[in-house]
Amino acid sequence: MPSDPYSTTAPASPPPPAGDAPVGLAGLRILDLGRYIAAPLCAAMLADQGAEVIRVEPPGGAPDREVMPIGLAGRGALYLQMNRNKKSLALDLDSLRGRAAFERLVASSDAVIVNLPPAALRRARLDYASLRACRDDIILATISAYGSEGGHADRIGFDGTGQALSGAMHLTGTGERPTRAAVSYVDYAAGMSAAFATMAALYERRLTGRGQHVEASLLGTALMMTNPMLIEEAAGARSRSAIGNRSPIAGPSDLFATQDGWIMVQVIGDGMFRRWAGLVGRRDLLADPAFASDIARGEHGETLSAVMAQWCAQRSSAACLAELEAARIPGCRALTPAEALVAEENTAGGFFRDQPVDLGRGSVPIASRVVRTAAAAVAGQHAAPLLGAHSQELLSGLGYDPDHIARLTTVAPRSVAT
Repeated sequence: MPSDPYSTTAPASPPPPAGDAPVGLAGLRILDLGRYIAAPLCAAMLADQGAEVIRVEPPGGAPDREVMPIGLAGRGALYLQMNRNKKSLALDLDSLRGRAAFERLVASSDAVIVNLPPAALRRARLDYASLRACRDDIILATISAYGSEGGHADRIGFDGTGQALSGAMHLTGTGERPTRAAVSYVDYAAGMSAAFATMAALYERRLTGRGQHVEASLLGTALMMTNPMLIEEAAGARSRSAIGNRSPIAGPSDLFATQDGWIMVQVIGDGMFRRWAGLVGRRDLLADPAFASDIARGEHGETLSAVMAQWCAQRSSAACLAELEAARIPGCRALTPAEALVAEENTAGGFFRDQPVDLGRGSVPIASRVVRTAAAAVAGQHAAPLLGAHSQELLSGLGYDPDHIARLTTVAPRSVAT
């Protein structure tokens, strides 16, 4: 490990709790050097399970703190969601002392999470070889745009990169032009994949004592999601195009206007199709070969959607949903974000945890109860931290005194080459 003039022996990560209480990932220390969504979400999911997750960023703060501002300085909506249950360490990694302190922190950590392409990792000395010099069994989890193989590995990209290159944008919308999904589903899914990969590496290290570098990518994640359509294309079975909200594999499955709003209805399977035909008074459709199977109904879904649209247009949303439920056909309202905040389905599901913030309304909903385990149920819940909120605690734990901590957490002046 590189020499550090202020070093003492680095402490191990804290031990897990004793007794019969759920342990989860307690006792593991994770360093989060990610930004925006994928890597921070990966780390947040580990924090939800009880790991000590430390977000490391420059003393001036990282740019993702201000994304989707809500009136809190340095804590936008995206930051609040992605950095729940973490500690914040403000550290100047570009200074010699800051780098030495970071390497001591790596020596006391179990995993490091970063979203950078391979060349940028090496330039920042966050590649596996550099981190392994600090701790031999360290786990490095990286998320890049294009993956680590091929001629595009060092290109940068974002969620839209995966949506565009995977073919998904061509299949979204109504066909006038490729359309991006409103939510960054590629980023979120890549973060979840990276969390799975990190857990797999931690488990393997427990068995073998060996660390490793695990990877996820935006493009790989997006291609996994469009893979069935790509298989169809490669097999010559069909070339799909955008068909709005209609499902290509069953029907009627679409978004329908009622007298006072919009509802989503999805009919899948022969039994459900029979019940639907009875509900809308079109049992004649059951004898039509065009609707004899799910895939046939998907391919002729425009006709079925027209029948369902006429039925919905004569009723309110509440009346439609009541009759659909009685027929055991899934349906739900298509909500605005404001409606989604108060919808009984969402609030009663227990998906949100209210986090206090210093705004007029007192708290904001963080959707962190999506993956549920015994450990997550009992783990303390903490709001995304202020910049550097835990710098003193973490650096003093590495053996630094207050004067040295002040130097480490302040941006050092840079010399100018002449």
